Amino acid sequence: MASLRDIRKRIRSVKNTRQITKAMKMVAAAKLRKAQDAIIAARPYAQMLDQIISDLATRSEGEGLAHPLLASRPVRKVEVLLLTSDRGLAGGFNSNVIRRASRFLYENSGWEIEVSTVGRKGNDFFRQRGQKMRKDFGFLYQRLDYPHASQVAEELGARFLKGEVDAVYVIYNEFISAISQKVTVAQLLPLQTLSVGAPTAAQAGQAAPVAAPTQALVDFKYEPGRQDVLDRLVPQAVSIKLYRSLLESVASEHGARMSAMENATSNATDMIASLSLTYNRTRQAVITKELMEIVSGAEALK
Repeated sequence: MASLRDIRKRIRSVKNTRQITKAMKMVAAAKLRKAQDAIIAARPYAQMLDQIISDLATRSEGEGLAHPLLASRPVRKVEVLLLTSDRGLAGGFNSNVIRRASRFLYENSGWEIEVSTVGRKGNDFFRQRGQKMRKDFGFLYQRLDYPHASQVAEELGARFLKGEVDAVYVIYNEFISAISQKVTVAQLLPLQTLSVGAPTAAQAGQAAPVAAPTQALVDFKYEPGRQDVLDRLVPQAVSIKLYRSLLESVASEHGARMSAMENATSNATDMIASLSLTYNRTRQAVITKELMEIVSGAEALK
């Protein structure tokens, strides 16, 4: 049986841990509100931009409009951009996305795959296992804004245009709520006009709109021209899609950490209650034993 001193020391240690986890939960909650506002603001713009490109391509069928970043080709070389975090203590945030990336590599072992990472956890995991790594964009989380995300998107787009890769995928945690994240594998290049992780009408609980026939579409005038508009919007759509994925990952990380720290704080409270009960029972047993020794000594003196 542990001594009273050991139990007191254990209770004090758990209380200190509870203070730390409670503080970390509050910090994560504050960061989550800011990250959640950013992703909510970015989603409508990304979805509308994809819709514009889709409409432009639909209205221009038969006119030969195209863009190199929209062109599909046989896939032999692939780059995977994995979004994890720099720190742990976020529940299953990192392990879930790393597990999904590992499964992606296994399922597509016929491709020549290079892995690039944003976040130290994913980079350390695959380097330790000898995976072919291309680059770590660790600076993005320290300077997460659209210009820096656009630089990474331009670098990936340049590799695609040069033929160094035939496709680029991004694997990340999509933010659903503070307690829920969904691991998503999205094709970044060649660009697909559907938004990354955009909810469908059925998922949103709305009736799906009836698609109008192509010939019923009302055409618009484009200045300076349709091809010029397409050339401007497609690279921007790639940058926006990557930027949105980064925002989704950051919001998911803060939500997962807040949830994990809340659970840790609750577990610490339960442990303190259990240790306090053990301490009281042990103290009572010690007192009872001392009383019995006193009584026995008194009886022996008679």
